[in-house]
Amino acid sequence: MKKFFVLFLGLFLLSAISFSQNETQTPESKFLLKTNYGDITLKLYNDTPKHRDNFKKLVQDGIYNGSIFHRVINHFMIQGGGAKGGTEDVGYTVPAEILPKYFHKFGALAAARMPDYVNPNKESSGSQFYIVQGKVYTDAELDSFEQRLNKKFTAEEREAYKTIGGTPHLDGSYTVFGEVTDGFDVINKIASIKTKAGDKPETDVTMTIIEIK
Repeated sequence: MKKFFVLFLGLFLLSAISFSQNETQTPESKFLLKTNYGDITLKLYNDTPKHRDNFKKLVQDGIYNGSIFHRVINHFMIQGGGAKGGTEDVGYTVPAEILPKYFHKFGALAAARMPDYVNPNKESSGSQFYIVQGKVYTDAELDSFEQRLNKKFTAEEREAYKTIGGTPHLDGSYTVFGEVTDGFDVINKIASIKTKAGDKPETDVTMTIIEIK
């Protein structure tokens, strides 16, 4: 009986190790976001699987094709992803997958959501997403953020916010589920266009998203 238990335990551990290795070896999903200002390449993280799989399904269903970036704020972010008008709701939310290792650096891909007072669990919109542009911060400014947010930036976060920039005040409040790998200049182009009421671009910025196999 003891030998059987040891054998069973060994097989269980081997299976667990194998599963863990398969998870880490799974290629990250990649997408091409085509706009009338140029193309942006995205990769999605495997350890935010609910957001990854939801985004992939929406792309496969063509939900984003012809949609617009309906909210654009220079030195902050560009937001879209709600069917043709950019703001439509798909009728469901995605449970939060907020991981401390993913932060709001320039190029971070994150899910938009309703505010805390109606959404205390920080659940994400079913389709709305934003891409961070942000700004570069000094050490003094980051020190101030640490006091206000009651958090300590890691060396990696501090270096990113001091060099490429981002939006550190959003950390820990929204799910970051991917990042831009190419097309940072396109983010800057879109973020700098003229907008009207509600931060909507005067001229529509349309998108089409396809998965890169």
